[in-house]
Amino acid sequence: MRKLRMLALGASMLALALSACSMGGGGTTVKIGSDGFDEARVVAEIYAQALEAAGFTVNRDGIGLGARAVTKAALESGQINLKPEYIGSGLVAGYGGEATNEGDTNLQRLQEKLTPLNITALDYTPGQDTNAFVVTQATADQYGTKLSDYGEVENELNWGLATDCPTNPVCADALRTAYGIDPDEANVTLLAACDTPMADALKSGTIDVAELCSTQPDIIVNGWVRLEDDQKTQPADHIAPLVRNDLLAAVDRTKFEKTLNDVSALIDTDTLGQLYYEVNIEKKDLGVVAGEWLRSVGIIAPTAS
Repeated sequence: MRKLRMLALGASMLALALSACSMGGGGTTVKIGSDGFDEARVVAEIYAQALEAAGFTVNRDGIGLGARAVTKAALESGQINLKPEYIGSGLVAGYGGEATNEGDTNLQRLQEKLTPLNITALDYTPGQDTNAFVVTQATADQYGTKLSDYGEVENELNWGLATDCPTNPVCADALRTAYGIDPDEANVTLLAACDTPMADALKSGTIDVAELCSTQPDIIVNGWVRLEDDQKTQPADHIAPLVRNDLLAAVDRTKFEKTLNDVSALIDTDTLGQLYYEVNIEKKDLGVVAGEWLRSVGIIAPTAS
């Protein structure tokens, strides 16, 4: 009887192992990370839940890990093995490339930078979120609605710029070269871009120009004005998952890539704005927002009533 029980136990363990492999993840953990602002966090959580629904094991410790420099280093070191990236600004600020207003071109150029690092960029979202310089309606009425209107009055204003602006080519270099706005000479406060402190500073009048994300809900809520980037300095910033090749080699790659690509294909610009609004303004739980959206588009099954 003991032998029969041992045989039965062995068969059961084999079945469980085969089941785990068939689910796609096996014993490999997807360690997902993201930049610290809410839009990046909720997109990462959407990818995480979609992968879990497809049978992959996910660790979320890296979601909201920090600024791009932090998440880039984490991805390259293997601390995380997946992160959503804004392909235009990621190409420029992360890897020293030259971005365009074309998503396909940016993705191709980014992949050329990633290939020697054994990292793959998957399909990008149709939606995008570009860097934006934002003012109140009163400031726009006084100075204008184009960024080029602000070159000669930079010292009359207080600027809220991203913490990485001094070293970010699409921030300091772009302002200086295209618009004659020198962050080294202007009255600048460095704050986390696309985050609540930046929006609060503009709302309180501490700053007059804020560097925000173009889909940031505070812009709509407060009736603010996005200044036109009339010199077209900001790159097309669709979002693509960046994945370490050692992770792709350890999982069912076809299933893994299809899961993420299917999700990305459904994230348009309006969706990004709505997700951002729900997390940042309505203060909804990150997991709840991601799960509701995934169920609404049929990626994961509805919750049983």
